Amino acid sequence: MSLEQSILEFRPQFRGEIIQPADEMYEQARKVYNGMIDRKPRLIVKCTDVADVIAAVRMARSSGLKLSIRGGGHNAGGLSICDDGIVADLSPMNYVRVDPVSRTVLVGGGAKWGDVDHATHAFGLAVPSGVISSTGVAGLTLGGGLGHLTRKYGLTIDNLLSVDLVLADGSFVVASPDENADLFWAVRGGGGNFGVVTSFVFEAHPVHTVCAGPMLWNLEHAADIMKWYREFITQAPEEMSGFFAMLGVPPGPPFPPELHLRNMCGIVWCYQGSMDQVNTILGPLRSYRPPAFEFLAPMPFPMLQGMFDPIYPPGLQWYWKADFFKELSDAAIEKHLEHGSALPTWQSTMHLYPVNGRASRVGQSETAYSHRDAVWSEVIVGVDPDPANCQKIIAWARDYYDALHPFGAGGAYLNFMMEEGEERIRATYRGNYARLETIKTKYDPENFFSVNQNIRPAPSYVASS
Repeated sequence: MSLEQSILEFRPQFRGEIIQPADEMYEQARKVYNGMIDRKPRLIVKCTDVADVIAAVRMARSSGLKLSIRGGGHNAGGLSICDDGIVADLSPMNYVRVDPVSRTVLVGGGAKWGDVDHATHAFGLAVPSGVISSTGVAGLTLGGGLGHLTRKYGLTIDNLLSVDLVLADGSFVVASPDENADLFWAVRGGGGNFGVVTSFVFEAHPVHTVCAGPMLWNLEHAADIMKWYREFITQAPEEMSGFFAMLGVPPGPPFPPELHLRNMCGIVWCYQGSMDQVNTILGPLRSYRPPAFEFLAPMPFPMLQGMFDPIYPPGLQWYWKADFFKELSDAAIEKHLEHGSALPTWQSTMHLYPVNGRASRVGQSETAYSHRDAVWSEVIVGVDPDPANCQKIIAWARDYYDALHPFGAGGAYLNFMMEEGEERIRATYRGNYARLETIKTKYDPENFFSVNQNIRPAPSYVASS
């Protein structure tokens, strides 16, 4: 069936907007967070509810077009949008319902983490998530979900109680520990391979005010700070989190003018406790290497979550490279200093996120997310608003990655990966990959959901079909 025929057939079943290339809103509707992505879908359908998602899936199947799923549109490789296919845009499905008694949160598939933080904060609660509030709930969760609360409360998927999905055949299912348990296992880290998640139910935790913010040091102290940090973060109380960064200082408050655009190193802290407690914990660091600047203060948790939003607005050019690490050796630190001190643009950066603590006490095979033995998730991002600088930021990120990759644990955090091929995907899932293949074969045997970090159906099925 042609696309035009499919639209005519399914239009009465669809309440949301249907946007085609000739429509005035098309250019805006096809934009995603990463300005380096420039894809032109044949159709964008804005889904208002589950019935619209079912119609979108069936429309794509009847027309023979590939389907991509857009939640927040933050995906590093732009996998929420496709050329010449259909985009199911879930952004109208943005709702959050908090049950403060059970400490559970129902979230629509089109919500962003800023929406969740706003709703939960009123009840003194938070769901572990990422570090930028404009990130979509769906994409971050399905890839694992790491951020400021990981050491204390685990990954986002460790706090996921159930999901609603629309499958490749257009049917609707619930996945939880008690219902379609194999599917529930797979979506906790398996990305968008198994269906369109239309809603999530999370466990929330008591989080209201945190003591948080950056400490910055001049680059001549970077080696000392990294060596101190590698020991500290493996022994620190789990209420304390902090990611290490090689960064350019943003040209605005609270940073003093003399530091603006200077390349420095830093740690962005988040402590769930009092200022007296955090000052006691960090006192030895201040004595050992006093920071050149610090902004460590009590703040509402949503304030921390939105701290980087002004630095990284939608539409910048992004190029991502990533790895997991079990240790941070002296030799690796030398490579960090070499490449991290040569940032190509002030918004380019390298972060080392700690993923130990609570997250490491989940077994490697308990969820699709495999690298429970990693201590850090590294991300290297070349970032700039000007497309003319694309090759510069790409070359820097690749060179940095190539230098550090030999020290890595294999694989990377799914949400930090561009489209890098099957070998990298297999390295990311390790021993869990075969089980994911089997579940893919059961729920999506024709690989209908393929615009993602793709897990293909088992080869034996493909060969016989």
